[in-house]
Amino acid sequence: MGLFKFLKEKIAGKSTAQKEKYVTGLDKSRKNFSSKLKALTSRYQKVNEEYFEELEQILIEADVGVNLTLEIVDATKKETMEQGITDPNQINELLVDKMFVSYAQQGSDIVNEINFQKDGPTVLLVVGVNGVGKTTTIAKLAYRYQKQGKKVLLVAGDTFRAGATEQLKVWAERLKCEIVTGKDNQDPASVCYDGIKKAKENHVDLVICDTAGRLQNKTNLMNELSKMKRVIQKEIPTGPHEIFLIIDANTGQNGVIQAKAFKECTDLTGVVITKMDGTSKGGIILAIRDELGVPVRFIGLGEKMEDLEEFDLDQYLYGLCLGDENEN
Repeated sequence: MGLFKFLKEKIAGKSTAQKEKYVTGLDKSRKNFSSKLKALTSRYQKVNEEYFEELEQILIEADVGVNLTLEIVDATKKETMEQGITDPNQINELLVDKMFVSYAQQGSDIVNEINFQKDGPTVLLVVGVNGVGKTTTIAKLAYRYQKQGKKVLLVAGDTFRAGATEQLKVWAERLKCEIVTGKDNQDPASVCYDGIKKAKENHVDLVICDTAGRLQNKTNLMNELSKMKRVIQKEIPTGPHEIFLIIDANTGQNGVIQAKAFKECTDLTGVVITKMDGTSKGGIILAIRDELGVPVRFIGLGEKMEDLEEFDLDQYLYGLCLGDENEN
């Protein structure tokens, strides 16, 4: 069975609402990516070296990353030669297959939802530079798990950025969610400690701790995150249970550089890509997975609270490459 048919059959068995969100949310990326592939196909009657060079450029422009692009194109070229394929129209399915494999082969850790602890609070640290949608993502995660019946506590651990605590307090009020705050420039670890103690006392299911988005000095960032982890472990030896990095899809390869820097500073368990609906370069998900070996757990496909979706590789590739077929 061809991959396109395989994807369509898998998507057919999934939620229509989720499929529509992926198709709509990836509209800009799909139109950019697919239109370039179609234009490339129309220019060549037979594939040759120049065709593959142009294919490389399309993937690089989609923020797939240079190294991964070369791997994907080399694998596509190899299979093309082995199967004796010369028609450009037959290449796209091979290409998407290699994109699928590039993500899936990184490991079997493709999980999305937070794995809640059986006893006591589950602790999630959220890291990322300022301006990537970190606070909004925290609110969307809180909303998601409140809807699942979980008791959520927010901890305003970003005491460095002016207005960060107030911004999180506004979201907490909207969500009717408890929040622990400190003073401006207070030691984030002490705020985190207060939050963990309150969570234990109040039988909270999920603690979401915001952190300062400072990346200018990796040593300071590493020390700060290490201290937060130590104070958490005084109260909850197995914590933090999750550390999510928030990346803005519009930052492209700069986002990949940010991700690598944070990976050096702490043990990431997942990545959340925000503003996917606002970018025309949807390949960043593949680049992040390739560079970090860390799974993308959620992606932002719109501004509404409900628009933070579990990452689904099938839905992603369908939305990026095939979503327009229903419109034809």
